[in-house]
Amino acid sequence: MMKTIFVSCFVTLFGLSCFGQEIATQPEYANPFWYLSKMQSRLSDFETKELQSIYEPVVVTIPPADTWRNICVLPDGEIRIYGSQGKKHHHDKAERIYLASRDCGLSWKKFSVSRNELGQSVRSPYSGKYLSVNATSPDTEMWSWNPREAGTYFVTSPDGPASTNVTWKKISDRPYTNFRTLIPLRSRQRWIAPAQIGHPGQVVLLLSDDDGETWREVLLKSVAKHEIKPPHQGLRWQNGACEPTITEFDDGTLMLIARTSQDYHYRYFSRDGGETWTDPEPSGFHGTLTMPTLYRLSDGRTLFFWCNTQPLPELRHEDQFPPLVKSELTGEGGEDVFTNRDANHAAISDDNGKTWKGFREIWLNTIRNDADFRTKGGSFDSLDKSVHQFEALELPFGKVLLSFGQHHVSRKVVIFDPKWLYEKSRVEDFRTGMGGLSTQVYLKSVSGNFRGFSGHCAWNRTNGAVLTPDPDGNFQEALLISRIKDERLFSEVQGAVWNFPATNKGELKTRLQVRGEGIRFSLTDRWVNPIDITIKDFAQFTFVVGKNDLPANTWTEIRVVWDTSKKTAELLIGDKVLARAEMQTDTEHGLSYLHLQSLAETEDNKGTLIKKLEMKTLE
Repeated sequence: MMKTIFVSCFVTLFGLSCFGQEIATQPEYANPFWYLSKMQSRLSDFETKELQSIYEPVVVTIPPADTWRNICVLPDGEIRIYGSQGKKHHHDKAERIYLASRDCGLSWKKFSVSRNELGQSVRSPYSGKYLSVNATSPDTEMWSWNPREAGTYFVTSPDGPASTNVTWKKISDRPYTNFRTLIPLRSRQRWIAPAQIGHPGQVVLLLSDDDGETWREVLLKSVAKHEIKPPHQGLRWQNGACEPTITEFDDGTLMLIARTSQDYHYRYFSRDGGETWTDPEPSGFHGTLTMPTLYRLSDGRTLFFWCNTQPLPELRHEDQFPPLVKSELTGEGGEDVFTNRDANHAAISDDNGKTWKGFREIWLNTIRNDADFRTKGGSFDSLDKSVHQFEALELPFGKVLLSFGQHHVSRKVVIFDPKWLYEKSRVEDFRTGMGGLSTQVYLKSVSGNFRGFSGHCAWNRTNGAVLTPDPDGNFQEALLISRIKDERLFSEVQGAVWNFPATNKGELKTRLQVRGEGIRFSLTDRWVNPIDITIKDFAQFTFVVGKNDLPANTWTEIRVVWDTSKKTAELLIGDKVLARAEMQTDTEHGLSYLHLQSLAETEDNKGTLIKKLEMKTLE
């Protein structure tokens, strides 16, 4: 008797499968993370151990250009970061170069770029070819020896970033700006190229359903302009919606986050592959005039990189000296100063963006206290000096390579393990200095956008709070937060800002001596300038500890315990409640910052001494 066998089969994008087992092998490039096995196979036993041992962010090199779209992977697993060298002045043409790593980013070598090679590009999971979308205009030559008429071009090669077998195809007469890395969707065969149209900025998405051969445009609504409301006395640089970044969740939903002039990055959602989008709404991630970056890991988790920072309130620009130009007064042509680009952050989501963990500082700008901040390192390769702008790449063993920043004195490439974002405590005892704190105060400086070659929207700085000998004479040091009379300063107020893993319910302990006027303790969900006195108004919780609240000339341990679900916090000495506070503003992701600030309104040399900071989550 003949048996009839019914076989259930389904067609995949690149092969035929039966009962989940492939009978036609998918090509290597169909997996967006095809390169991980190639990278890992190159490592020696020592290099394997070295990469596996990395946990918190470790600097591995300095990128050769401001971070944007510079990282790519060659077919053999080599990592490249493109850039340039040889400038004497900012507007000079430069020699194109790249850094190459063949050991998963642990070490790097510099090479010249071959004439007309493709450069930074993404391998198609649909065909295996490498793609890029670039714009060129009379003022911008992406390839200085191969200028083209103004417009946007689809650029491709079958062989990879190092190939000179490159095809250029003009896809628009408009030179769109600020293209981000191309996104290949998993839910359908489609490319999305995120970009913007000029300034103040509108998000434009270029979509291709035929692997780049043809493209069409989708425009998104912009965010409302910044308005003068307290505490602001002037307008911010008007950015409607800029530098968009996109990720695709497991159900095919797309989330786009954009840079704006508001206190938050704004987000959009699409549930039809990018055809239509929701209106913009605040994302819950604080960030002003800085670049956000989403990155999906191979296990489906999503990383978010941004500057979880708040700038100082805008000044009355008409009163500033030297005078600002009209476009800076109106906010239509640039900012007067950036005071929120010296700390950057990372968060991670395990549930397709529903909740986020971490909110940890990846890096603090190493020149954040420098008195020659505006001119530090010259301006030949960049006018900005910041740690905003990001580009990420997953590495073997779950590690992540992250490039960030502008100017060679500030930008960095680090490797870290996302597990570091899940920590539930942090301790700072100053035994390795103040590298984990922000304490800068600002010197009176030239404000304004582009002024010659001496910096861009930057103020010089100096140290505010500093380490001083422990009065117990034990050869240890403590952090001194005081107020020093200095007419060179924009503000004499001193403070210290310390980051910890975000939590809705936690405990913070510190040992201190109030020897002067006292100190304000504030708990908040973003980085706020140490000198910003408006912290008392918008921090989630704030407490005041004066010189009469604690025993004199002795170390006292203080605890602050908070619970955002109950909207309450307590400040305790031992088990005695010294003060209670109600939550002033809501927070979506929990608290992640301690902000300490002197209460003195005039000179106070004695100040407050801080011996140790400890935090742990109680969730």
